[in-house]
Amino acid sequence: MINIERPMLAEINCQYLKGVGPRMAVKLAKLGIYSGQDILFHLPFRYEDRSHLTPIRQLQPSQSALIEAEIINTSIIRKHRVSMICQVKDSTGYLNLRFFHFSNAQRQHWLTGKKVRCYGEVRLSNQGLEMIHPEYQIGTEADFPPLAQTLTPVYPTTEGIGQTAWRQLTDQVLSLLAQERQLQELLPAELLQQLKFPTLKQALQYVHRPPLNVSLVDLKKANHPCQQRLAFEELLAHQLSLQVLRATLQQHAAPALLDFKQFKVKLLENLPFKLTRAQERVVKEIMNDLEKPVPMLRLVQGDVGSGKTVVAAMAVLQAISAGYQAAVMAPTELLAEQHLKNFKQWLEPLGIKIAWLTSQIKGKARTEILTAIATNEVQVIIGTHALFQKEVVFSQLALIVVDEQHRFGVHQRLALKEKGVLDGLVPHQLIMTATPIPRTLAMCAYADLDQSVINELPPGRKPVTTVIIDNNRREEVIKRIQVVCQSGRQVYWVCTLIEESEVLQCQAAEKTYENLTQALPELRIALIHGRLKAKEKEVIMQAFKKGDYHLLVATTVIEVGVDVPNASLMIIENAERLGLAQLHQLRGRVGRGEEASHCVLLFQMPLSHNAKERLAIMKQTNDGFLIAQKDLELRGPGEVLGTKQTGEIDFQVADLLRDQNLLPQVQQIAKVLTAKHAAIVKPLIQRWLGKAQCYGQV
Repeated sequence: MINIERPMLAEINCQYLKGVGPRMAVKLAKLGIYSGQDILFHLPFRYEDRSHLTPIRQLQPSQSALIEAEIINTSIIRKHRVSMICQVKDSTGYLNLRFFHFSNAQRQHWLTGKKVRCYGEVRLSNQGLEMIHPEYQIGTEADFPPLAQTLTPVYPTTEGIGQTAWRQLTDQVLSLLAQERQLQELLPAELLQQLKFPTLKQALQYVHRPPLNVSLVDLKKANHPCQQRLAFEELLAHQLSLQVLRATLQQHAAPALLDFKQFKVKLLENLPFKLTRAQERVVKEIMNDLEKPVPMLRLVQGDVGSGKTVVAAMAVLQAISAGYQAAVMAPTELLAEQHLKNFKQWLEPLGIKIAWLTSQIKGKARTEILTAIATNEVQVIIGTHALFQKEVVFSQLALIVVDEQHRFGVHQRLALKEKGVLDGLVPHQLIMTATPIPRTLAMCAYADLDQSVINELPPGRKPVTTVIIDNNRREEVIKRIQVVCQSGRQVYWVCTLIEESEVLQCQAAEKTYENLTQALPELRIALIHGRLKAKEKEVIMQAFKKGDYHLLVATTVIEVGVDVPNASLMIIENAERLGLAQLHQLRGRVGRGEEASHCVLLFQMPLSHNAKERLAIMKQTNDGFLIAQKDLELRGPGEVLGTKQTGEIDFQVADLLRDQNLLPQVQQIAKVLTAKHAAIVKPLIQRWLGKAQCYGQV
């Protein structure tokens, strides 16, 4: 233990705790644990009842229990898989303890006549009841510690740190917590009273060592006030960090893009369709933002086919009419190409010059494009992540449009924002997504953004009918393709593979293409996949759109950005392997014309429980927001937002799905604290987010 004047737990380095040497410190660091406070916020993920001994005769399969018994025999079994079996007995019966991982040194401990106390799950085997790899102690009764007076916590861990070590560490830190002023209570007393929450000290003591009279089921639901108090404070810290970052960005100046309207009027006159009321509302919200001398930060959500691209084009026109440049960035070349095609069709007739930049463009052509961007010869720059590269220098960048924002890493988005800094001004940002985000998730993940929703599809769009069909009925599906194509309609056949390898995906698509070509010789069939060059993909897609092909066999490269109104049937092979968001995006490629459209989800048995749920949801609804909510429930927020690897939504205690009922109050309290208790805002953010705050700068 360290012996200096009453250090706070946040200041106590783990290495000063008993049992933590340099090697253990390295292992703790892997889990982001450096201080006594970090140990306190490393919470158990489940609990065990080790407060009483269970007689062997009373044990039941699937029960977890603590027993005390005598070792009567130890043997090595070499059948199938080598294992060590230790037979033990108490006054009521016999039990086998089985170990698959053991050393000779461990084997020497299991001596006949010695006592063992162990905890584990009971299973039924051919030889009777057994425990596999129980947690154990061998010795005499005097060697065993007293039975637990609280529920026993089980902590998330890493290799080399066992549960006994965790309990010893938390015992030490909880002992320090019991002293005065060891951990600062940051939430005001009147707020705790209003929310009926305990103090931080009480909450931490409870979650690390819950009393025996608490239900394990209730603990798992995490709805006790002590658990809710910790989740609330963490969500509050996250909300405050986003408010602070937004306020910081709003302190910067941005070019005020006054709307001269002449370009917009011409564009609307040239369009073959009218904007929906939802599109007009969102355009107005964006227009108002762009006219202000502070940076716009707006997220536009719209389901597949709701018309986000034309809304983005209106924003781009406002930047150009004010004399500036706009950059439009997409995560894949195919989606970027689709934007290029639309923007050229809409903007070039207005005399606006557009540049195209991806990593595929090299040599002299690249140099010419970079020069044109730097000298303001082009007003709109469309591309992929290549727009981030160092040699790309904009002349007058005032607006950044980022499509499918969640697919980019935070550092990439930050790099593009910094490219727009000119004369002390930062660019406006418009973020679009066709992957609807559940309201609760958006409240937390995008609290620093203003949000617009295009919640209306263009007139004439009909919902897609979805059917789920076993792969055994493949021949019926192929006959259906023949009927659809003979009626003058077109079809997609999407190939998916569980492997991430693009090579294997392409091979699967090529094999399917060969089989379908043989089965449907009268049809013109094309193949498209990620290994084709951009120009080849463009030629095939244009030919398919013109009707030169009846059937397009593709990998998931067609997930976004492809618009062929005459395509009315999609078959997704091995649909059980895809997530809800991707299935919904793919299905959105059909139903773009006025004819009734269908999507066939072709699956391979056996189906997991989650896969059955996903397919059932796709059959039940076309509502992207409902699908997004179900996706959140099945996969969790980190997966849905694509932030699992970035640390953007990586809570220690809170669970966005479980604790979503806290979010409205969190938003309200965050505003109150900022206004009336500004001094605690920074310490709260520091306690829970630490270094992660920098992510919000995008």
